[in-house]
Amino acid sequence: MLDIVHAGLAPTYVPYLDGWELQRRVHAEVRAGRRQDTLLLLEHEAVYTAGVRTQPSDLPVDGTPVVEVDRGGRITWHGPGQLVGYPIVRLPDPKDVVGHVRRIERALIAALDEVDVQGTQVDGRSGVWVSRPGSSPAKIAAIGVRVAGGATMHGFALNCDNALDGFGAIVPCGIADAGVTTVSEVLGRRMSPADLLDPVERALLGAFATELAA
Repeated sequence: MLDIVHAGLAPTYVPYLDGWELQRRVHAEVRAGRRQDTLLLLEHEAVYTAGVRTQPSDLPVDGTPVVEVDRGGRITWHGPGQLVGYPIVRLPDPKDVVGHVRRIERALIAALDEVDVQGTQVDGRSGVWVSRPGSSPAKIAAIGVRVAGGATMHGFALNCDNALDGFGAIVPCGIADAGVTTVSEVLGRRMSPADLLDPVERALLGAFATELAA
């Protein structure tokens, strides 16, 4: 069973470091068996975070501060209008980190399908993407995770109705040859993180109930 916690949504945005500390507390409890698997859902204040594979060339050219974190992947932006989810779950043996990432991708694709957005996976690249006629696919959800003590941390960021200018100062996720989009941009109407809560929760509950029990 996956416990879902709304840790802070508009207009109450969560500072990134506060969210990271919450993750660590929940992770310690899940890892020790004192708490069931937990999904934290929230919106962050605007921030850049750099995963362990971030390169100097990925960083903001204007000197904007960047929070270095222990997840996989490279640099990305978080902020208002983006639904961030941290599934903190115990993985069965043998630990399959790639399988965990793919599980999240499939769940987000299912959630997007509920609102008539066709998401897809791209070979060799993590996250969820949408096709654009005459152009390369654009990323609509980023994923970066870590496994410690058999339990996962970090997770996904789904672009709902956030502005995209925060991505303009960096090479998001280290990918220079693809763009970034939002659910609102794809649909041509505003879709906030609150509008995506139910589809995302249903999809992730189903994904983890099915696959972690297997």
